[in-house]
Amino acid sequence: MAKSYRIAAIPGDGIGVEVIAAGLEVLEALTALDGGFQLDVTHFDWGSDRFRRTGSLMPADGADTLRAFDAILFGAVGAPDIPDHLTLWGLRLAICQPLDQYANVRPTRILPGIRSPLAGVRPGDLDWVIVRENTEGEYAGQGGRSHRGLPHEAATEVAIFTRAGVTRIMRFAFEMARSRPRKKLTVVTKSNAQRFGLVLWDEIAAEVAREFPDVSWDKMLVDAMTVRMTLNPASLDTIVATNLHADILSDLAAALAGSIGIAPTANLNPTGAAPSMFEPIHGSAFDIAGKGIANPIATFWTAAMMLEHLGEKAAAARMIRAMEYVTADPTLHTPDLGGNASTKQVTDAFIAALAEVEA
Repeated sequence: MAKSYRIAAIPGDGIGVEVIAAGLEVLEALTALDGGFQLDVTHFDWGSDRFRRTGSLMPADGADTLRAFDAILFGAVGAPDIPDHLTLWGLRLAICQPLDQYANVRPTRILPGIRSPLAGVRPGDLDWVIVRENTEGEYAGQGGRSHRGLPHEAATEVAIFTRAGVTRIMRFAFEMARSRPRKKLTVVTKSNAQRFGLVLWDEIAAEVAREFPDVSWDKMLVDAMTVRMTLNPASLDTIVATNLHADILSDLAAALAGSIGIAPTANLNPTGAAPSMFEPIHGSAFDIAGKGIANPIATFWTAAMMLEHLGEKAAAARMIRAMEYVTADPTLHTPDLGGNASTKQVTDAFIAALAEVEA
C-alpha cells in the first residue's frame, strides 16, 4: 500500500499562488508516475487577502493546526498595501518560530543552461549550501518603541543569541558540511562590531568544530564574505550565518547563480517534533503577479527538498533530474532568466521531463 503524506499548502500572496499551483501540479504528476506514495494536500487561504477581510493573516491557532501535517508547502507573503513587517510576522515567522523550524537551508548552484553574471565562473565553481539560523538572532522579535511622534522617539531592535540556539545551528551546519564531498564550512560573523552576541557565536563555532575533526572550517566577517562570494566562489561550500546575515547573503547567492527565481528554501525542525516548511525564496513579486511569467523552478526545487525530507529520496532525485533537463533548454527560460517562457510552459515541460528521466 502506498504511503500517504499530509501536506499543508499555503500559497499566500502574489506569485506564490501561481507557483504553488504549478508545484502541486508537478507533484501530482510525479506521484502518478511513482506509485509508491501519495500526497494528501489541504489548502489554506492564509495571507494578505485574509488580512483585509479579518484583520489577521492566519487564525490564532494556525501554527497548532499545522502540527497535524507531515510538511508545509508555502508560497510567499507580502502585499504593496500592507506594511511588510505585518505580513512577515503575521504569517511566515508566526509559523517558523512556534514550530521551532530553527534550521533554514538554502542550496545554490548554477543549473544547466543558466549563466552566472560572474564572468568566467563555471557551474562547479558555485555550488553552495547556506545554513541560516532561523528562530532567534536579529529576528527574535525583541525590542520596542517609546515616545512615539516626539523628537526623541526611540526604537530598539534586540538581537538574541542563546548558547542553546547557536550551538544547535552550528552543529547542524557542521553535520551538513560533513555530508558534502568537500567537508568544508565557512562561519560568517560580525564579531568585530557586535562584540557580545557574535563573539559568543564565534566561541561556540570553535567549540563545536572540535566535534567534527574531519570538517575543515574558516571564519569570515559578513562584509568580507560578500567580496569572497563574488570574486572567489569556488573557495566556498557550506556556509552558516545568523538570521539576518544569511537572509541577505542567500539573496546574493541566488543572483550569482542566475536568478532569485530558481532559489529554494527549507525551514527545518530537525528533531521532527513539528513539521518543516518549504518555500521558494523569491517573495510575492507583485510586479509580475497575474502575468503568468513567474519562474516555477524555485518551487519545483523546493518540492524536491520536501520529498527528500519526507524520505522519498528517489522521487526527489527524479525531480532534480527533470529540473536540470528543463533549465538546460533556453527556450524554457522565463523572463527572469532572459527568456520568454511562461509559467505554464515550464510546468508542462517539467511534467513531460518527469516521464522521460530515469526513475
